Amino acid sequence: MLTSDEKRLFRLKAGVIAAAGHPIRLAILDYLRDGEQCVCEIAAHLDAGRSNVSRHLAVLLNAGLVEHRKEGLQMFYTLKTPCVLTFLSCVTNVLREQAREKQKLLKAL
Repeated sequence: MLTSDEKRLFRLKAGVIAAAGHPIRLAILDYLRDGEQCVCEIAAHLDAGRSNVSRHLAVLLNAGLVEHRKEGLQMFYTLKTPCVLTFLSCVTNVLREQAREKQKLLKAL
């Protein structure tokens, strides 16, 4: 049986995963793999509005996945925990395996 501390830890982990669990936020995390970017560069890369991107960055910031600094009027963001990219790679591997399994099934038809 899980202890209350273990349950709390799983809830905290789920919160971090949920924060990353949006297509725009996943794209932001992936884009930041190359290093620090300003909001304007992130928005341009995603072809999205700055205010929308800023809202998503706030979620990632609150979850501890990114950090920011201000330079003049610009905000720059970087990955606080680059290990999240390992998780994203793992998700890609899961999708590849699912595709292989579906391909095998289709060949059997």
